[in-house]
Amino acid sequence: MAELTYVTTEQAPAAIGPYSQAVKVGSLLFTSGQIPLKPDGTLVEGGIVEQAHQVFANLKAILEAAGASLNDVVKATVYIKDMNEFASLNEVYAHYFGDHRPARSTVEVARLPKDVRVEIEVVANVGA
Repeated sequence: MAELTYVTTEQAPAAIGPYSQAVKVGSLLFTSGQIPLKPDGTLVEGGIVEQAHQVFANLKAILEAAGASLNDVVKATVYIKDMNEFASLNEVYAHYFGDHRPARSTVEVARLPKDVRVEIEVVANVGA
């Protein structure tokens, strides 16, 4: 069985519950869902665009702590509070991923932690 490695960074908010920012097993890195909290734990106010930018800042920081980048992401799961904001979210998403096209699921949910508008988790191939 592959060894588990917990990935943490002060460049992203600490977990707000009994979980890790990310876990590496073998060549795969699984991030916990990231919400629009700044590294100091304060919530980013504003709409889906502002909140999505902070989510991506958090994901990038965690990936970098694991020696990876958004280009290593193979799967993203997006939880959105209002599917009417899907187009705005897609613009931010495309800004960060560019031509890289990981597999993705997007799900509208009734409520997210701290009543945020978006949460994203990713799986990345970070090598052995």
